[in-house]
Amino acid sequence: MDWLLLKKDDLLFEKQQCIEEGRDFTGVLNKFNKLIRLNLKDIKNQLAVKEFLNETQKLPHVKNYKYKEPSDIKAILKLRDKAPKQLKLNLSKNSMLDKIYGAWLGRCAGCLLGKPVECWPRVQIVDVLKKSGQYPLKNYIKASKIPKPLFKKYNITADRAFVDQVDGMPADDDINYTITGLAIIEKYGVKFTPENVAEFWMCNIPIICTCTAERIAYRNFANAILPPESAVYGNPYREWIGAQIRADFWGYVMPGKIEEAANFAFRDASISHIKNGIYGEMWVAAMLSASYAENDMEKIINLGLSQIPNTSRLYEAVKEVISWKKSGITSEQAINKIHKIYKDTNFHHWCHTISNAMVVTASLLYGEKDFEKTITMAVDAGFDTDCNGATAGSVLGLVLGAKKLPKKWTAPLKNKIASGIRDFEKVEILEMAEKTLKLQ
Repeated sequence: MDWLLLKKDDLLFEKQQCIEEGRDFTGVLNKFNKLIRLNLKDIKNQLAVKEFLNETQKLPHVKNYKYKEPSDIKAILKLRDKAPKQLKLNLSKNSMLDKIYGAWLGRCAGCLLGKPVECWPRVQIVDVLKKSGQYPLKNYIKASKIPKPLFKKYNITADRAFVDQVDGMPADDDINYTITGLAIIEKYGVKFTPENVAEFWMCNIPIICTCTAERIAYRNFANAILPPESAVYGNPYREWIGAQIRADFWGYVMPGKIEEAANFAFRDASISHIKNGIYGEMWVAAMLSASYAENDMEKIINLGLSQIPNTSRLYEAVKEVISWKKSGITSEQAINKIHKIYKDTNFHHWCHTISNAMVVTASLLYGEKDFEKTITMAVDAGFDTDCNGATAGSVLGLVLGAKKLPKKWTAPLKNKIASGIRDFEKVEILEMAEKTLKLQ
């Protein structure tokens, strides 16, 4: 049961998180140095660390910190760019279904491509793919092609969802949460609340199927710490990617209604994340909503950004990637620049909303609406490979529609998903798309 306990790494993550948030950590540095040396399997020490995590979130900001990053919806709305609340659509029912089905297929395809190499640093991804004749990526990764010495060198297990080891889309948190969004709208309707989301999780998602911020929030619910406090209490992962990967269904179900899609995302994200953790989910949801009406990737990305504070680190980072593309920087140079800012061997960087949002942005821009080029870049770039492949595949899948997706990427999915969500353990992808259409 160690996975339920806070660890020394969590203290290190908290220190990094505070510094990035602009908190003045100097006043608690001595206490941090004492706690990092404790045996954290001792419950008393667990309580001490948890209290420390709550103390750090009240630290003052350093002077001249330039970002304004609220976590309440009213303040967020005041700091956005001007943008339309709703985009004009002219889609038939069949065209709408094709786009929704394309989004579900694209999300699953990108996720399945990235899932076998999740948690690998980029240097390992490239080394394994090159030595197995699978680089550059042109198809799903096969375990059967990887030389046996590499399995030993990198401690690779064949159960890592390689395409020749699975039957359709295997259970994965990225897809679990897309199904969760659908189930929440089915159960509670469009007026669902953060408390409804928390209730749904506890009734339908085993805690072992949750990670990082979601697991902390889940534990908080069980201890009667409700949203929005559940997002901050004892939570060093509050700006990690967990909320961003929960965004997709809110965009699917609100075609062209970018503000409403972002609002749905806020209600979901606020139970487990703050600041840029929330903004990541709002950005992706708005991009997907916009993708029903727009097919220019830069415009889609900017419409997503229009729903988050233009005074935030996430907004600045995504805009920076856009500027690289405009200045003539190549795709490889762009990925290398991201790796200079964030280290994928640092788990805080590897799993943070901003680093991964930069990868998604680069993939959508440099992919030039080529599905294969887009999802392979999202995975080859490293960081959270299955999450980024899923998000990039979802956006482009919705833009293109199912009929335009290459069969080499959709056929291995076999139109089926396994999930960890109660009553959705085995579902068909087309069925999920049809349910989505009915809920719009």
